[in-house]
Amino acid sequence: MNTKEYIESGVLELYVLGLSSAEQCAEIEALAAKHPEIYTEIAEISVALEKYAQLNEVAPHPLIKPLLMATIDYTERLKSGEPVSFPAVLNENSKIEDYQQWINREDMKAPVDFEEVFAKIIGYTPEATSAIVWIKNMAPEEVHDHEFEKFLILEGTCDITIGDKVHQLVPGDYLSIPLHVSHNVKVTSKNTCKVILQRIAA
Repeated sequence: MNTKEYIESGVLELYVLGLSSAEQCAEIEALAAKHPEIYTEIAEISVALEKYAQLNEVAPHPLIKPLLMATIDYTERLKSGEPVSFPAVLNENSKIEDYQQWINREDMKAPVDFEEVFAKIIGYTPEATSAIVWIKNMAPEEVHDHEFEKFLILEGTCDITIGDKVHQLVPGDYLSIPLHVSHNVKVTSKNTCKVILQRIAA
């Protein structure tokens, strides 16, 4: 066997990436045991791919984790018998008391030690997700291309910047975020800003 040609064939890269069949893996591992140069090449490919991954890694958006955890929590609550609910869609006439049945629930509280953002989903359909969200200091910049984001401030105060315009919000205020425009939230009160957040399919 010409080990140089074998190494240059690309089969070892597929093996390191986990794309080889069980038969190919057995063959490669047997050859690596017999030929030190193949074993060394596998080790070098592994190191090179790990370095490439580290250099090109993309950190997930900070809101992904809290919203994912909220989805898991909501799914578990439904499995435990919580009835499905359909909160009213936020609009300029919405009031805090419209959402009192969720706000007053004992299980709708944020832990004291949450990182930056914590969420509890209160209603979900394919067209709309409604949640109570607590923000300690800020929610980073994001852009929505397929859903409108709407806020109703419950507690605390915040500035929501949409493009280059800053909206200063206090409890009872409503704000809708247009599509395709970057926006972020900065808490301006000493206490956590608590909001009703809805994402409505465009």
